[in-house]
Amino acid sequence: MNREVSIVLDTNVFVAAGFRPENGAGQIVSAVRDRRIRMVWSRATRRETRRILEQIPPLSWNAVEDLFHPENEFAYIVHPERFDSIPDPEDRKFAALAYAAGAILISGDDHLLANPHRLDILVLTPGEFIRDDWRG
Repeated sequence: MNREVSIVLDTNVFVAAGFRPENGAGQIVSAVRDRRIRMVWSRATRRETRRILEQIPPLSWNAVEDLFHPENEFAYIVHPERFDSIPDPEDRKFAALAYAAGAILISGDDHLLANPHRLDILVLTPGEFIRDDWRG
């Protein structure tokens, strides 16, 4: 995979990878762990990912905490309110980060995948990302 491509991982990708590490989500998480692809994150997306993973046994925040490489933190202002067409307010922070960072949003959420042209960002499922071979 191409380290030059930046991605933002929706929380559901971490959940899917935790339950089925062999699937597309698991392959992406492995690529982030091996630094074959760059995952951009913000404090808000990291906090949301941790909150969700700590609510779902047997998943563990400790299993993915190392994926949030300090050099990939996006510490600039993002505008989640720009994405108020997204029904789930928690997902707006992920879309806003992808937009601000010029990254691809990887998600399994139907409401994000249904109308990506309205969001002005590229939204792919983990399977699409793997299938499209973003290796550069």
